[in-house]
Amino acid sequence: MSVWVIFAVRQWQNRFLVASAATSGEEVGNGVHRGTRNKLKEVGIDTSQKRAVQLKREDYNRYDYILGMEQSNLASMERIFGGDKEGKVMRLLKLSDKPRDIADPWYTGDFNKTYEDVYEGCELLLAYLCKENKI
Repeated sequence: MSVWVIFAVRQWQNRFLVASAATSGEEVGNGVHRGTRNKLKEVGIDTSQKRAVQLKREDYNRYDYILGMEQSNLASMERIFGGDKEGKVMRLLKLSDKPRDIADPWYTGDFNKTYEDVYEGCELLLAYLCKENKI
């Protein structure tokens, strides 16, 4: 599963550097999965130019927040980064009233549920950043 590294909000997109990277090399170079591509197209997000890249150790210094979809992502990210001394790595739904992993649609086939969970996580992160005066 990909690591989703922050997110963009249209009215604030110039305030965010957004990237996505995988914790494994299995899909490097491949385009977005058909199910994800179709769901994102439904909501107006073009993924035609997106190709999978692998997370690198130097990415730790590039981002303020590094978000994983599931607990296993966090473990892999910390291994790649050699730890998380600044506390940048967190699970996307950590801020939810129901903290949980986001089920990988590769296995569940439920791209709508995954989109809803990711959307919830992004809204919660945005609310947190606003509350903490980070943006």
